Amino acid sequence: MFVDNYLIGEIVGKEREIPVEPSERLDDTDGHMGDTMCTPCRQESYGIYVARSHAWFQFWNPAYSCFTFGEVDLVPTVEKYTVLLRCPRFQSDRIYSRAACVPTFWKKLMTITGMSEQWITARITDKGECKCISWDALKDLILTHLDETKKVDIFALSLYGLIVFPRALGYVDEATTNLFHRLSKRVTFVPVILEETFRSLGACRRAGAGRFIGCAQLLMAWFYSHFRLIDGIICRVFFENYSLLKDIVASSKKVDVPEENWIALLWNLQSGDVEWRAPWMVPGEILYRCGNFDWVPLLRIWGAIGYAPLLVLRQHGLRQFVPATHGLAQSEFVYRGADYKRKVSEVSSAWYKTFRLKGVAISLATTPK
Repeated sequence: MFVDNYLIGEIVGKEREIPVEPSERLDDTDGHMGDTMCTPCRQESYGIYVARSHAWFQFWNPAYSCFTFGEVDLVPTVEKYTVLLRCPRFQSDRIYSRAACVPTFWKKLMTITGMSEQWITARITDKGECKCISWDALKDLILTHLDETKKVDIFALSLYGLIVFPRALGYVDEATTNLFHRLSKRVTFVPVILEETFRSLGACRRAGAGRFIGCAQLLMAWFYSHFRLIDGIICRVFFENYSLLKDIVASSKKVDVPEENWIALLWNLQSGDVEWRAPWMVPGEILYRCGNFDWVPLLRIWGAIGYAPLLVLRQHGLRQFVPATHGLAQSEFVYRGADYKRKVSEVSSAWYKTFRLKGVAISLATTPK
């Protein structure tokens, strides 16, 4: 299988959208995405997530790859997203890197779905610059496929393409299958999600408008973790099976705050309004640079960008200082042109030599029942 079934078990076990035998589910030690993202995508709450992500665009600082809310700088980190998604930490340095030679789109879809070349090619379409397959075609397979393992893989691919990397609405694009195809190699997808979030925020900020091509639900979950009293989000006692994402969805989906109210709140944000260290994080390590870079370079499915975790040490309960960020603003590139393969190689090599600060808050804190 291409993806661990803890994600699928979480989603299917709660929503019963597709049939999955209990034996097909894997535990959270065997996977790549450890928590559900289907529940936040319910129709009644999706508009709230999108509206709030639009309100955030104007606060994104593309030069430093961070949010600046009033006098407060904040940014999602690899460690925070890893904990939110309950991903295995042992594979944290095994990042996704686009291979120089990859199978064609239809060949990857044949492997994932088990369908014939004729069936696949008849359903591939062009959307802008990318080739895609529609959710309708994948949904029909989920409902009718005789192979339960393939059924789960197709469902998981749909989640990645429709929720995590929603480039073409209602479609799963080719770049998403490149990542999905590599999950069986046990690479971590967290930096990819984070990088696409940063890139899309920067593009929308520079243009002053646009559609956020990233997981708005996860970005809001991160945001809530630093503002636990907003919309009734409160600090709870955390048990071993606690899911922050489910807790946030249960608390927030009933509240529809107008976009202008969010903007006013964020413009006037003070340091004292921020829950700098999330109450569910315990001491660990934070990745702050790779190789010869003074920051952390992130590869995504469409390009790359860098971010500087040292800009937001207060998020980990440490004293803040002004770090070196020379060249950070020029770290972004896309997978086009004559030089991009060299840049991809440099970033991939940098991840073989990572630097971490110890004793910071990064892991999920639990209390005995």
